Formats: sequence, C-alpha cells, structure tokens
Amino acid sequence: MSFFKTIEKRRSIRSFSDKKVEKSKIKKILKASWMSPSAMGMQNFKIFVVEDLKKKEKLVKATHDQEYVNSSLVLVFCSDPNRIKFTGSRGKNLFSVQDATIAASYAQLAATALGLSSIWIGHFKEKNVGEIIKTKLKPIAIISIGYASEKPGKKESQKIKNLVKHV
Repeated sequence: MSFFKTIEKRRSIRSFSDKKVEKSKIKKILKASWMSPSAMGMQNFKIFVVEDLKKKEKLVKATHDQEYVNSSLVLVFCSDPNRIKFTGSRGKNLFSVQDATIAASYAQLAATALGLSSIWIGHFKEKNVGEIIKTKLKPIAIISIGYASEKPGKKESQKIKNLVKHV
C-alpha cells in the first residue's frame, strides 16, 4: 500500500474481531515505532505490549470503560525522560512526550499498512495505567490494534485551508 493510501485508509475503529494479530505483524509494527524519528536519536520512549486478557480488562477500567481497549494487541507508549541527558527541562518535559507520540503514530500507520485497524486512546488514568503495566514512566498513548469488525464511516475533517496558514 502506498504511503498516502495508508494515511487515507487509517480510521479509528472501536470494534475488533477476536482474530489474533500475527506475531510477524506485531514485530513489523514495533519495528516501525523503533524506526520513528526522535529527539537527537535518543528514543526517549518505551513501548509496553499488552496481550494478557486480565491486564486488558484492567486497562478498560483505567480508560474510563472504553471497551475497545480489549483488542487483540494493545500497545502503551510511555515517555522516558531519563534517557535524554542534555537538553534540560524542555527535553525531559517535551521531547520525551513527542518521541512517544511519534512512535505511536508510526505504529498506527504500520498497522494500517498491514491490513489492521487501530484506535488511539488518550483519555485514561495515568496512575492506574502505570500500575497495570508496572512502570513509573508516564503513559502518553494507548493504541488498540486488531482486525476490524466494523466498517468506518466517512472521515469528517476540517477544511485544510482552516488548518494551514502561510506566513
């Protein structure tokens, strides 16, 4: 699938089938995240792969009962500010968040290119998510990935002219 077709095809899916995501596809998704750009190449993020059913059920609660967190594959992207050594508070407070966000975006695009669907979850209780995945790192995004059991509707978007300003 071409890059632009992948972007066009990606939609948020809230209903997944029970079909498991193949290990080979999981590896490709993780590799795409690993290859994502990061501040000074430091990769200031960590990805937690959640496949355990009980942990997914706890994540549903931690995401304010968003049932679609219970997909075949759940990735939790956390910032790791301790990896960045020499940019002060901006690096720790911003660059590590940006790195985790970019890695999560690459995971979604890779999943789409592999014929999978996903949804980005940003509404969650940070402390609870950290406890579930056993980390003190700051969770930035949860990406649920699997095979869709629904067809997405037409994407509603702002007009590009409302989002872009030439200066």
